[in-house]
Formats: sequence, C-alpha cells, structure tokens
Amino acid sequence: MAVTASKFNMFSFFKLPAAWWCGVRLREIDKKRSVVTVRHRWVNQNPFNSMFWAVQGMAAELTTGALMIDQIEATGKKISMLVANNNANFSKKATGKITFTCEDGHLIKEALDKTIQTGEGQTIWMKSVGINEAGVVVSTFNFEWTVRLKQKK
Repeated sequence: MAVTASKFNMFSFFKLPAAWWCGVRLREIDKKRSVVTVRHRWVNQNPFNSMFWAVQGMAAELTTGALMIDQIEATGKKISMLVANNNANFSKKATGKITFTCEDGHLIKEALDKTIQTGEGQTIWMKSVGINEAGVVVSTFNFEWTVRLKQKK
C-alpha cells in the first residue's frame, strides 16, 4: 500500500503528535520527492518571533522520513530506519508558510536493495530545503539515515 499525504498526516496525529500540533503537514509524496509545509504560529515560535529551529527540523526530517517509509513499505521486508546524524544551516528568519522539499528519493532504493542482499546496514545522506512564501531559502537540513534488515527472532 503506497504512502499518501492524507494517510501520513493521520499517522502523524497518533505517532508524531508534537509535529502535528506544531502544524507540520505532508503535502506531496512520490518515489523521488516529498513536500512538507508548516506555518509560523504562536505555538511553534521562538522568542524572536520566528519559527523555532526544532519545528523546522521536524518538517525537514519528515520530508526525508516519509520517502524512506514509503520505499521501505514497497519492499515488503522488515527494515529498520534511524537518523544517525544531521546538520542544518539557517539563512533567514522563518516566518509565514515554510515549504520543505526533499528530492533525494532516488538514493533510497539502492541502499534498501543492498541491505536486503547483504544483510548489512547501509547509510545515505538526504537533503531538505525550506523556503518561505517569497521563494527565499530559510534553512537547509541534511540527514544521515541508516537502514538495516531486521533480524528474525
């Protein structure tokens, strides 16, 4: 069953409530790309009247994680996924509606195929870029995902 934006947003209500209450929503997803939006509001602001960096991180991670979940599900195998590292750059105050996009879905299949074939864990770096309503980059996040075939018990 393919991951859809509406199914994933329902999932986030129950499994990622902090992201859901902060307004993080998956808008689009396919095999190569995902898009998440979040609007600067009182509940997700910092003392400087812009979006708190951790809320931006949740939105950015969701763009990469949703792609991972979708492609893991498509394998039919039990595969664990975990963020091992991340880094971020903040270039402008995040106010208004921020749209995060990850276009690194093409990197996932090779890592999943390798971990299924070899049984060894694999890592990939994925990037998510957040832009404001004027099209200006406000932040860029990189996440190192690890995938590993779950061991049978």
